[in-house]
Amino acid sequence: MAATLTDSHCHLNFDHLRNNISQVLQNARESGVGHMLCVGVTIEKLPEVMALAHEYPNIFASVGVHPDEQNGHDPAVDELVQLADDTRVVAIGETGLDYYRIKGDMTWQQERFRRHIRAALVTRKPLVIHTREAAADTIRLMREEGAESVGGVMHCFTENWETARSALDMGFYISFSGIVTFRNAEPLRNVAAKVPADRLLIETDAPYLAPVPYRGKTNEPAFVRYVAEELAKLRGVSFEELAHSTTTNFFALFQNAHPVDSKQA
Repeated sequence: MAATLTDSHCHLNFDHLRNNISQVLQNARESGVGHMLCVGVTIEKLPEVMALAHEYPNIFASVGVHPDEQNGHDPAVDELVQLADDTRVVAIGETGLDYYRIKGDMTWQQERFRRHIRAALVTRKPLVIHTREAAADTIRLMREEGAESVGGVMHCFTENWETARSALDMGFYISFSGIVTFRNAEPLRNVAAKVPADRLLIETDAPYLAPVPYRGKTNEPAFVRYVAEELAKLRGVSFEELAHSTTTNFFALFQNAHPVDSKQA
């Protein structure tokens, strides 16, 4: 099958996938997935992300610390900039705010997010932003730190149209995961139908959030096909058009990522 799809957000270094990486990548090829962005969530595990990106030409890397991470190393701006100074790194993140899992004074999380935005501004590499039950503060900090000058993606988007519109107005892309296939996701599908075609991305967030019909199973890049099929259906376009546009959008956003021939993947 021709490789036309791109998984814009996955965690291939997590044990569920890394321990079976050859089969995972073969499954991706057979499902038409040509490229993947392996997203960093801790500094401690970043070498695993980088190793995958350097071994496989169709896997790209990002550098960041997830907002939920409380115990690991919390890098300064200069360190993030230094870590991102690698040809395989195409983005800064995963970063952002998450008020769902952690409660209390979130100043530390906000300050970490600010540092990631500042590192993106220095490196001129776009942001991969996570937000959960923190939309207002996420948008506010993006505006205060000038994130619109570097752009990025709101990954695994689950917020309302107002939040999407605010991010779009700052030049950001909106990415949808397998959640859009869930039975109770009608409000999210309504948002997904409105996002401009040239700002739409698809992802798995593997190994999490497997789409229907694999919900509850270990997710993998091959399953991004089901996200694409759902979005094509609700937007009234062909699967081929949706696949082509989202892959085009991926390389328009992550300009340090360069497509490779499927035979090299």
